[in-house]
Amino acid sequence: MEKPLFDIPSSTYSMLSETERYLLEYIHKNLNDIATMSIVTLSERAAVSTATIVRLMKKIGYNGYTSFKYRLKQDKKMVDYDDQLGDIDVSIKQAIKKNEEEVLRTIQLQSIGQIEDAVQKIYNAEKIYIFGRGFSEMLAKEMTVKLQVLEKTCENHDDPNIIRIKSRKMEKNELAIFISLNGETPELVEACQNLSMKQVTTITLTTRIDSTLSKLSDMTLLGYKSDQSLFPEYEVRSRLSLNVIARILLDAYVIRTRNK
Repeated sequence: MEKPLFDIPSSTYSMLSETERYLLEYIHKNLNDIATMSIVTLSERAAVSTATIVRLMKKIGYNGYTSFKYRLKQDKKMVDYDDQLGDIDVSIKQAIKKNEEEVLRTIQLQSIGQIEDAVQKIYNAEKIYIFGRGFSEMLAKEMTVKLQVLEKTCENHDDPNIIRIKSRKMEKNELAIFISLNGETPELVEACQNLSMKQVTTITLTTRIDSTLSKLSDMTLLGYKSDQSLFPEYEVRSRLSLNVIARILLDAYVIRTRNK
């Protein structure tokens, strides 16, 4: 199995410079264009040196920018279309393709090693707390119910004050899962800081690798978020990629624990 594009342990990410983290986020947001972009063009558009690009590529496991581009070109075949939606209105067709792209890109970003680690942490945890706010609350509740059905002791909280209080009372043998599209929700960040000081394991599902929650968490499962939104004046962007990650994670949990 090929490695994912961004199979980056927290220890490696923490060693990246601010410029390298910025570049990684830029690449993540522009995956569709990077495959056909020269290193000089990327350097100009991202406003970083070519040396920084090469250095980042090596740190995240590639021989250089060329090998990274080759991998992207191979993966791009997954989102090339033969216009099978030709009879559909152009705008609706674009919406369908946007959702398909988010699903496929999110799958590409997953690491089997990370999923296995997350499954083990869920299995070993005596109790699991799942925290989400806004539109992420629905996914948090769904994950909670599924884990409870699987006979895991699990609580879901979306009230800011309760989240803060619970994070100060959790024990080392428990696990916290954060669901946040942008990874900057204040009460979730504060809760993750509390848990980090208490050495309680934390897992974050988000679409921003450079977010505060991602930096604080022991593990980050990253989803792909399209820049397009049909509701630009509201923060109601799709959580489709986070739903994909949650489903993969819970399916993997069932598979790995079925015979234990």
